[in-house]
Amino acid sequence: MSVSGRLVALLALGVAPVVLISVIYDAAYQALLGWIGFVVLLVAIDLVAAASPRRVALERALPARVRLGETVTSTLYLTNTGSRMLRGVVRDAWQPSAGPATARARVTIPRGERRAVAIALTPFRRGERRTERVTIRSFGPLGLAARQATLRAEGRIRVLPPFNARKHLPSRLARLRELDGRASVMIRGQGTEFDSLREYVRGDDVRSIDWRATARHSDVMVRTWRPERDRRVVIVIDTGRTQAARIDDEPRIDTAFESALLLAALATRAGDRVDLILYDRRLRGRVHGASGPELLSRMVDVMAPIEPDLIEMDWTAVPGLVRQVTTQRSLVVLATAIDAPGISRELMAIVPQLTRNHMVVVTSVTDPDVAAGVRERGDRQEVYRAAAAERALLDVARVTTVLKRFGADVVTGAPADLPPALADRYIALKAAGRL
Repeated sequence: MSVSGRLVALLALGVAPVVLISVIYDAAYQALLGWIGFVVLLVAIDLVAAASPRRVALERALPARVRLGETVTSTLYLTNTGSRMLRGVVRDAWQPSAGPATARARVTIPRGERRAVAIALTPFRRGERRTERVTIRSFGPLGLAARQATLRAEGRIRVLPPFNARKHLPSRLARLRELDGRASVMIRGQGTEFDSLREYVRGDDVRSIDWRATARHSDVMVRTWRPERDRRVVIVIDTGRTQAARIDDEPRIDTAFESALLLAALATRAGDRVDLILYDRRLRGRVHGASGPELLSRMVDVMAPIEPDLIEMDWTAVPGLVRQVTTQRSLVVLATAIDAPGISRELMAIVPQLTRNHMVVVTSVTDPDVAAGVRERGDRQEVYRAAAAERALLDVARVTTVLKRFGADVVTGAPADLPPALADRYIALKAAGRL
C-alpha cells in the first residue's frame, strides 16, 4: 500500500474544522479522532475499490542490441486480467546506465484490455543493461491510496561499442583499392603477387616487362602486381588494469576496441583473415574463423560486456595464444599501455618471441593533456606539471625504443587519432610488401 498527496491534503483540510469544534464545544480529542476515523474509512473504501495490480500480465518488446549513444524504445505491454478498471502508475526499473528517459508512466486500463508503455533508452555504458522488475501502483476512484505490487518482467539489451572510427573507413578503402589494382597504381614487393598482363606505357618499371609475353604479342607487355591476400591479422587486446584508465573521458579499452574494429573492417575488405583475442590472465573473449559482415558483428558482440579487470596482464601466455590461432607469418597487433618500463617489462620480454615469426605492431593510447602540459610553464605549479609530463613522455619513448629494437612497430596517439593511425600503418605495411 502507498498513499498519495490527496490523502495528505485531506488530512490538512480537517485541521480547521477540528480547531473550530475544539473552541466551540471543547472537544478537540473527539473531533480529531472522528476526522482521522473518517479519513481511514475513505482510504479503506478506496483500497477495496482499487484494481489488483497482481492481475496485470506483462510482456516486453525491445531490440536485442544497440550501439553506445544511440536511442531505442523499450515497450512494456500491460494487460488487465482483473474485473476492475486499473488506474495507476507503472515504474520500469531499468539500470541508470541504460539511460531511461523516464522511469514512471501513468496508465488507465479497462478490464480485459491492454496498454503499451514506451520508454526511450539512451545507454551511456557498454555491456548488458538489464531490468528485472516492474512496480505497479493501482489507485482507487478517490485517488487517496494505492495497492502496490512488484512483478517480474525481465528484459535486457546489449550495448555495443559505438565504432565511431568507421568514418575513417571510406578514405582507407580508397587507398586499398589503389594498392589492389582497381585504380591506376600497381606495386611490386615481397608481399605482392602476380595479377595480370597489360601493355607497356611510359613510366612503367622495366623490371616488370614480361619478355615471353612480349615475344608472343606485337606490343611490349608488363606484369601487374597486387598485395597478397588471405594473410592473417591477429589482434590481442590487453584487458588488464592499465586499460581501465580514462583518457579524454574514454577508457583505454574502448579506444582499443575502436582501433580493432577499424583494422578488422579494413583487413577483411583487403581479403585478409582477422582473429581477435581479449586476454589478461584468462581468456575473456575470442573471435576466430569469421569473415565479411559476420566478423564485425561477432567482434562487437564479444567486446560489448568486457570491462578491464584490476589485475596485471600476463604477457607470457600471449605467444602461445597466437600459436593456437596460426603458425604462418601474420600481423600481430598488441593493444596495451606502454606508459612506463616497469609495467611493460613482460611485454618487452615476449616481443622477440613474436617478431621471430610475425610482423608485430604495438598500439597504445597517449594522453593529449600530457603533451600539452609540457608547453605550459607560466608559474611554479605549471613548471612541476611540465616536468612530470616530460618524465612521462620519456618513459613512453624508452619503451618505444626497446620495442623497435626488438623488431616491433609502435603506433601511439590520442583516442581520436589512434584508430586511423593503426589503419594507416596496416596500409603502409601492405604497400611495402611486408605483409
